[in-house]
Amino acid sequence: MLPPVALNLSGERFRVVYRLAGGEAEAYARAQGICVEQTIEFPAELAPPGDIHDHIVGRLEAFRPLDAAHCEAVISYAVETAGLELTQLTNVIFGNASLQPGIRVERLELPATLLAAFRGPRFGRAGLRAWLGVPQRPLLATALKPLGLPAAALADLAYQFALGGIDIIKDDHGLADQLFAPYRERVERCVEAVERAGQQAGYRCAYVANVTAPADQVYERALLARKAGARGLLVAPGLVGLDTMRQLADDDGLALPILSHPAFQGSFVTSADSGLAHGVVFGQMARLAGADASIYPNYGGRFSFSREECRAIAEGTVAPMGHIKPIFPAPGGGMSLARIPEMLESYGREVILLIGGGLHQHGPDLAANCRTFRQLVEQI
Repeated sequence: MLPPVALNLSGERFRVVYRLAGGEAEAYARAQGICVEQTIEFPAELAPPGDIHDHIVGRLEAFRPLDAAHCEAVISYAVETAGLELTQLTNVIFGNASLQPGIRVERLELPATLLAAFRGPRFGRAGLRAWLGVPQRPLLATALKPLGLPAAALADLAYQFALGGIDIIKDDHGLADQLFAPYRERVERCVEAVERAGQQAGYRCAYVANVTAPADQVYERALLARKAGARGLLVAPGLVGLDTMRQLADDDGLALPILSHPAFQGSFVTSADSGLAHGVVFGQMARLAGADASIYPNYGGRFSFSREECRAIAEGTVAPMGHIKPIFPAPGGGMSLARIPEMLESYGREVILLIGGGLHQHGPDLAANCRTFRQLVEQI
């Protein structure tokens, strides 16, 4: 038996709500296993007495059946187990447990003492509105595509979008540093095109550069975008990591809005019985990692997200999290101008409406299509 251990712990704990598959007895045993697996990962009966046994090991705070095949467990962890780091916090929430079937993270309940370790979104909803000069209406966004166009053609698209009054003109997430559209050339051309169109039309548009890149190049690309005049950064945290996005958001030398893209995060949420809930991945975790807007597939498009799941994401972007600012939900994927009234009814004003290919399909005059997009939204 290991000797007793006394630790200088605060007594503060954070809570994770898990949805567990299985009957009540099976789910209860699984919940008890999570308490150990997510903390000491050591035979529970051999855990040193004292603070490790009493406080470091996860604590089952509540347990209840949801239906015949699922239960809910609320497990708390000492805030010290997270080490005040986003990487370790994520590890405690769902590290080894993510390797086991039948466990799904439904919600995070984080105390102020833990939230204080994170700056969260630099801009948030109110700050992004001020950055773009849009005080009330929903924000309009589109993406530069298709992949394969040269930098000059992408810049021409950006010019047309800005001329039509799109607020946010972002790189498509597949645009990196390819031979046909090198990063530096694309960013510089698109910045110039958006600024020129904005001056002509009188709009304050933001070109957002994709800085998802190899680990040793992410900051370099972000700094290049900042110096070139880009007014936002697109990051896919599923590819580069949540903490990489947090680092960019926290950097006062960059000080640009961050749009989070869902690439590679689909498997986190598409199982009903495993992974993490939509509102956790695209809402709460995105906010902790500094995103000012969270892009995700809208319901009714070419992806499988339901209306209820999309609503849960929107709720996660604004749910109370201490000083962590609310951010914009940015539904996209198969959006069209015809669906704008439906989207506004579902999301209200606090949303970024992201339409990509749908703007091209509406007619041959891209700038006119953008003006129609803007007029439809301004009518609410």
